[in-house]
Amino acid sequence: MAKRALVIQHVAFEDLGTLEPALRQARFGVEIVRAGIDPLAACAREPPALLVVLGAPIGVYEHHSYPFLKQEIELIRQRLQRAQPTLGICLGAQLMAAALGARVSPGGAGKEIGWSALSRPQVPPAANPLSALFRRGVRVLHWHGDTFDLPAGVTRLAGSVRYPNQAFAVATHALALQFHAEVQSALLERWYIGHATELIQAGIDIPALRAAGLRFGPRLQRVAASVWSQWLAGIARAPAPRQRQSRRRGSRPTARSSR
Repeated sequence: MAKRALVIQHVAFEDLGTLEPALRQARFGVEIVRAGIDPLAACAREPPALLVVLGAPIGVYEHHSYPFLKQEIELIRQRLQRAQPTLGICLGAQLMAAALGARVSPGGAGKEIGWSALSRPQVPPAANPLSALFRRGVRVLHWHGDTFDLPAGVTRLAGSVRYPNQAFAVATHALALQFHAEVQSALLERWYIGHATELIQAGIDIPALRAAGLRFGPRLQRVAASVWSQWLAGIARAPAPRQRQSRRRGSRPTARSSR
């Protein structure tokens, strides 16, 4: 029986990309929830085996304009408290940082949009699930204007020239990536169209960005596939989170499913 991977998607063209075939190969059934449209309450009542939170061109702190962000943060907070497998990409990573009590804010070094290498932190390669992304010649796609402080108790996994906090892990069950490793270069034209106003305002050379995607995207796809498969295998090997205990007056404790 397939395990359930619940995916919170904010905009249609920012999808699972190369992560989707890795999920299928790891025997996950994929269910998409459209943020702001589909209710999130059921996600808390029936926790999936894996929660994936994708990116969006909005900020974690824009609760007034996008009230559903508070629900997402609370859902993520509960999952992280219970050590339930969680993966966040771009906005998803920022939401994870916020759920852990860290500050998320506009980046002081400006927008980071384009392809560049990651910097390796002081983490042994064997303990870093992103090690393959540090190989010579590998570039990832950065596309963000916000950044986050590193939450307490996590392991910093990657940085960049502009922003030191690009990825972190919570033990072995949760992974947050500020950058995009999931993108497929053949489908990035959707991004250039969907983010047209942002690209123009940021002074980005779109033909140059397109050329970089065609140059670096195919190799990233190959490397990212191994990163996804290894991380998914790791959470499959991890022991299941302990279930909460409830005590009724006059009765012995009984195990309950996490909610």
